[in-house]
Amino acid sequence: MASQFQQDKLQAMFAAFDADSDGYLREDDFDALAARWGQLPGVEPGTELRARVEEICMGWWAALLAAADADRDGKVDWNELLSVVDQLPTMRDKVTATADTLFDAVDADGDGRISPAEHQRLVETWHGRALDTGDVFPLLDLDGDGYLTRPEFATLWTQFWISDDPAEPGNLVCGRIPGQSSGSPERLSV
Repeated sequence: MASQFQQDKLQAMFAAFDADSDGYLREDDFDALAARWGQLPGVEPGTELRARVEEICMGWWAALLAAADADRDGKVDWNELLSVVDQLPTMRDKVTATADTLFDAVDADGDGRISPAEHQRLVETWHGRALDTGDVFPLLDLDGDGYLTRPEFATLWTQFWISDDPAEPGNLVCGRIPGQSSGSPERLSV
């Protein structure tokens, strides 16, 4: 059963996925998510990275539909989504593969690191709108070098999707969760 903290995290993601804001996730919502990612430099149609992004987005849709669509109506509502939370820890490989693909998609200059500006682009692409993440990046930068490496990002991404610990910095990787205060993860108000 999803804790209140996990529900808060997933509520923001549900809203980001639900492209038409109708309260249901459908295949076309994940098509829209893939299209948003396809607007990033390097993720143009016909590229290998575009194919990976589409495969990840649509793979998650297929997994979500199979695991959560209890009434088999081809859509997933909020309560059905919550039923998947307990299954996420068993999907670490899929979560890590997603992190790897998204890392490549946002590493616009190909230097093997995500800068604060690239992280900002990640959050805005994920949510489909502008969000201020200036105070978040320093909390994510685990080694304090001003960038996120691929291993750092994989750790953070996994924490976001699997963790139920509000103190873990990965909970901020997609931006602040509504209701969170600024400051370190230990002081998050959830």
